[in-house]
Amino acid sequence: MRGGTVAVIGGSIAGCAVATAVARAGAGQVTVLERTRGRLEDRGVGLCVHDERAVELRASGALPAGIAAHPLQRRRWVVRDDAEGAGGRLIWQQPFPFHSYHWGLLWRGLRESVPDNVVYRHGETVTAVEAAATGSGAGAGEGEGDRARVRLAGGSVEPYDLVVGADGYRSVVRAALCADSRPHYAGYVCWRGNVDAARLDELGGLGDPVPEAVTTVCFPGGSCVVYRIPGPGGPRVNWVLYAAPPLDGQLRLDDPTCFPPGALTPGLAEHLDALLEREFPPYWRRALALTDSADTFVQPIYDLEAARTAGGRLLLAGDAASVVRPHNTSGAAKALQDATALADGWRRSESFEELLDGYHRARGSAGRELVALARRLGRAQVERTPAWAAMDGDGMAAWWQGQLDGAPGIGGRAMVP
Repeated sequence: MRGGTVAVIGGSIAGCAVATAVARAGAGQVTVLERTRGRLEDRGVGLCVHDERAVELRASGALPAGIAAHPLQRRRWVVRDDAEGAGGRLIWQQPFPFHSYHWGLLWRGLRESVPDNVVYRHGETVTAVEAAATGSGAGAGEGEGDRARVRLAGGSVEPYDLVVGADGYRSVVRAALCADSRPHYAGYVCWRGNVDAARLDELGGLGDPVPEAVTTVCFPGGSCVVYRIPGPGGPRVNWVLYAAPPLDGQLRLDDPTCFPPGALTPGLAEHLDALLEREFPPYWRRALALTDSADTFVQPIYDLEAARTAGGRLLLAGDAASVVRPHNTSGAAKALQDATALADGWRRSESFEELLDGYHRARGSAGRELVALARRLGRAQVERTPAWAAMDGDGMAAWWQGQLDGAPGIGGRAMVP
């Protein structure tokens, strides 16, 4: 397994991690094909990584040191209760051993860690991928039939010994490997935004009461998580609000889509404002309302389990392999674990066939577990919410364990050596 050519389709978090992993594991030539021409680091969405996952990923080299992260310690669950003041009433607290990241800063750290011998090509749109026509073979270079083929928008076709799909929801690599595996709409949407944390001073005396905590605002038919993240210009407040979609047809729900930052329509903005006014404690409504329209967007929620994660010299990583609802707080860690597993398999395997089979056994089951847990979390926190205001600490703890259904927690599981 020394040598061989690898194409990584997609150059974001999963793509950079995979490119670095296989280059270090011994691939002869690694090429990243990223469709965008702009700067991916401009994305401002926050994400979290469980502390135990971060330790493992740093030890494997998948998570570079020195990337800015904000420590979080606990999760607070609050409901609107005007008698309790502007911040609402606290109904439960639980440990939350995570660090939060700014998507762009995390991507930049991963991009800077990609070895110099990896070719990273911007502006390369992959229109189709073809699996290898014959078996996986014992090594690189047996013949064209043992190679996968990548077709680019300009019409050229490039053969590779291995093609890794790190191209997300709409993966063209997944379409070639298992065409019937498509994202399914979950029945609700998430609104996302982030705002300069210094702007919280505009809210007066209450201020940001718990910068080391995730606050979950609970309301009938939804919930919203709010937490600090580092930002290029200083700390920011990131929020993700889950609720039923507007019923006026403004959103297309049959295929993965979103209104990106800056593209929110007046109708969607009015819908969000009305939801905040109706359901949120005053402080948290005003905090979210500080978000500029250029930093606010909405996307329907989907999930997906790929029938196969590897085969025919094709392999799926990150969201291309499994689309997990964000409640599980595992997306970034799962993508980095996929890269780690691929590198470990590369070092152990004697053929591409052995590599692909081992990867599918390990990462296919991991993806299925994450999707199942996130579906339970989504049902409990959005689709079938409890009577939040009537809950106490004991009731919330039992409700939470019911969602986990035997899983050790959220944030993903440890990798099996």
